[in-house]
Amino acid sequence: VRVLHLKENIASLAQLLASTSHGGFPVVCRPKPDHAEVFQGTIKRLELCVLLENEHIFEPETNDETFSSSHPLSYEKITVEKLPNLSRLTMLLNRYTTDPRYQQLFINLEPYINKSAMSVQAHFSLQRTYIIFRTLGLRHLTVVDQQNRVVGVITRKDLMPFPLEERLRLQLAPR
Repeated sequence: VRVLHLKENIASLAQLLASTSHGGFPVVCRPKPDHAEVFQGTIKRLELCVLLENEHIFEPETNDETFSSSHPLSYEKITVEKLPNLSRLTMLLNRYTTDPRYQQLFINLEPYINKSAMSVQAHFSLQRTYIIFRTLGLRHLTVVDQQNRVVGVITRKDLMPFPLEERLRLQLAPR
């Protein structure tokens, strides 16, 4: 599972977006240094693309977990529902992954994540999961363990009837 952190490195984020086509990502944080990373919420790919087009919100690495977030983007700007300019985005992702100064810059994702994002336990009923997808119109759903650590993501494509039926048949077939 590809997860993001509340404090995410710009070069790593650009590399992730360039190398995957995922529509959204779970965001995790470590509540205390000796604790495991736990699920905080989700962020959509489109929102990440909008964030990366605004370099003024990038910040240098700090030793503590605080961020100044002096100029966060407005809700209206981040929730724009149009596709970014693909050639500009490709150029930006390339610059962020190749220019060494972006290795030292970070972005605070906390103001932009969906903290009320749904998640299900790893052993949650498949039927109920399907009902949740249908009734809420979800695109993806984070799967967590009992300690709220991310263990997977279920997408709409995973719940399409034919592939699902085939996988269930293979799982239930005698070995």
